[in-house]
Amino acid sequence: MYTNNFKSEIVIESPGRINLIGEHIDYNGGHVLPAAINKKITLKFKKNNTQNCQIYSANFKSSFQIDLKHIKRSQVEWQNFVLGVLYHIDVLKPNSLQGFDCIIESNLPLGSGISSSAALECGIAKGVSALFDLKLTDMEIITLSRDAEHTFVGTKCGIMDQFAVVKGQTDHLILLNCDTLDFKLIQAKFDPYIIVLLNTNVSHNLASSEYNIRRDECDTALEAIQKKYPEYKDLANIPVKIVNTFKSILPEKIYNRALYVAQENKRTLKAVKHLQHQDLEAFGKCMYKSHEGLQHLYEVSCKELDFLVKSTKDLDYVLGSRMMGGGFGGCTINLVHKNEVDDFVQNLSAAYEEQFDIQLTSIQTTIGDGTKTI
Repeated sequence: MYTNNFKSEIVIESPGRINLIGEHIDYNGGHVLPAAINKKITLKFKKNNTQNCQIYSANFKSSFQIDLKHIKRSQVEWQNFVLGVLYHIDVLKPNSLQGFDCIIESNLPLGSGISSSAALECGIAKGVSALFDLKLTDMEIITLSRDAEHTFVGTKCGIMDQFAVVKGQTDHLILLNCDTLDFKLIQAKFDPYIIVLLNTNVSHNLASSEYNIRRDECDTALEAIQKKYPEYKDLANIPVKIVNTFKSILPEKIYNRALYVAQENKRTLKAVKHLQHQDLEAFGKCMYKSHEGLQHLYEVSCKELDFLVKSTKDLDYVLGSRMMGGGFGGCTINLVHKNEVDDFVQNLSAAYEEQFDIQLTSIQTTIGDGTKTI
């Protein structure tokens, strides 16, 4: 199976995603501004006429076998993204799965916050659907991939990552209402600035557990506020002025979480208007404000991320910078003038290595299409 003689019947490209603003808002029913990017996972499929699947990861140089009659969780984390998707396809379309072989190759850096997990989930779902003519809709692929993350991986994520991975379009951001799933395509006109990700290359092993804790804290805040304002079903849609009236009622930590969510939802909508009016400077300021909220109110940043964002503030060729993704490591996302990118990366890499004795990785991205058959 794992040779150059592998004759694929279906080949899928499934991209990573960035999120310009609206972090930790998707599971709170607010607005986010993600996009698919040009870094992607390639998945090659062929039927094997059995009731088993052979999955090989070229990056991990490892394989595993799945008995389709007994799909269960694995002790190996990356395998659960595949297992969970197959399990939920079987729930949605019982007895439709047959055996297949799949080779997975990726140029998405793991743990960098550009959602390699959603790319893998949606790529598996899209490929299996095409291979066996299951006719899964985009929304079925999005929701079953999210459900896989909830049940098999154990991360209670929102729907943003999977939505961006499937629905992405070249040169467009997606303004997504995570409550209604209504969305608008927003032209990504950043020229002469480009998007540069700086990967801290650290993971503090808190992202998954703390992610679920933040979700529970937000649920606690929402339940308390709903006792007085039952008309609000999502935390993100509660006006900041109402959240402020609970400052002396809620525990400080719970209040801070609610305040961040309300502010970030409002900030995302404001940022989109700035982008539509080509006010890139104001858009960049919203990015900085977003990071301040994530650092101080939501408390999902870390010293490495904070150092990188702070280091950009005196650079007149950087419009905005903030942490992106779950937090506690991963990337910062930066809007940098295209003529200064080399100096930007070189100078911050040197400063970062001096401060933390860790090498920085830079990723220049362009905005691309969602998961597709090639």
